[in-house]
Amino acid sequence: MTLLKPRRQPTRLRVSQPGVAPRNLASWALSLTVLAALSTTVAWAPRAHANDRVVTNVQRSTAQQVATAGVPLSELSANAPDTYTVKGGDTLWDVSKVFLKSPWRWPELWGMNLEQIQNPHLIYPGQTLMLIRSDGRARLALADQVGSADRAVRLAPWVRSGEAREPIAAVNMNLIAPFLQEMGVFNVDELANAPRIVAAPDERVLMGRGDVAYALGDIGAIRDWTVFRSATPLKDPKTLELLGYEARLLGAAQYTRAGEVRTVKGKNELVPATFMINSARSEIRAGDRLLPQVASDLTNYVPHAPTKRLTGQVVSVYGDGLIAGQNQIVAINRGAGDGMERGHVLSVLRDGHTIVDRTGPDGKPISLKLPDERHGLMFVFRVFDRVSYALLLQTQMPVRAGDHFDMP
Repeated sequence: MTLLKPRRQPTRLRVSQPGVAPRNLASWALSLTVLAALSTTVAWAPRAHANDRVVTNVQRSTAQQVATAGVPLSELSANAPDTYTVKGGDTLWDVSKVFLKSPWRWPELWGMNLEQIQNPHLIYPGQTLMLIRSDGRARLALADQVGSADRAVRLAPWVRSGEAREPIAAVNMNLIAPFLQEMGVFNVDELANAPRIVAAPDERVLMGRGDVAYALGDIGAIRDWTVFRSATPLKDPKTLELLGYEARLLGAAQYTRAGEVRTVKGKNELVPATFMINSARSEIRAGDRLLPQVASDLTNYVPHAPTKRLTGQVVSVYGDGLIAGQNQIVAINRGAGDGMERGHVLSVLRDGHTIVDRTGPDGKPISLKLPDERHGLMFVFRVFDRVSYALLLQTQMPVRAGDHFDMP
């Protein structure tokens, strides 16, 4: 009875220029010393499992080529500046568009290796980025804030010194943070078998913050719980295969008193456990389910194209609507098991219509399938085993269930 958690990506520190190994043992020792000194003063995401950090030889080779080469000058936007100072409110996607025609190619411009694509260097408001053009290709580095504006410094974690600053996010976190806190995807039977709320004091029908709720089920010794409404099945648009269940979080509850079985006049009476509703996004009622609380994952990650082709379809529009536009969220029918990662950028396409052409010289009708048309881009920010969720970054027409996606 576990909530499927999105896959976390590995976190690493970097103290040297990307793609360049320490030249000697002395510099290597210095790197280790710096890492140790920074370990308690630098803000980092939670660590991932070791298996998530495995990099294949092919990936390593590609990473080295990218870190050395940068991007062709033809990939730069028409008005790409020589320098850009990051402003408060900027996102990584915003900054990428300043320099690139294709913002998802940011890791190549920045010279990041594939081990660190999901966790970009911490970029802060006030820092100046310098575009370096050489031999038909372009790279990006931090401009030296102390010396000449045309000097580049080695990339390193920034140490906080009393001033509270936060690195810029990949996309506008205000658009996805509420989503991360209010829903989950479950295996088929997990929510159905979870502890359920059965009643409130005084025969109250609806419960909210500060109310008491009684529940039956396997509570154990877990103190903090979340409350979910019955889940909605997510099905593959083509095969109709069940991919999982999407459930919206209603609130949070705290376990305060154990249930028990009493014997009264020779008969057993079941007494439910007692919970206190700590928060409520929506009204809670009997029949709603309880699951152990899971920490929200707000780790920063960088937009990037998949390393292999990923195609699929939009399963549903999150919420009550049938169509979605820019800055809305959709579920798609590919997950971690298919190679989907947080940060992947994908194009959204509308299937071309089938028409009957009667303009030929012999007048005979011919059935024609018109080309599929790309009409948007989406950014994958949460990944489950067989389902992922993406934020629509750009749309030219409404997105709906059945639209398909492909490489950007």
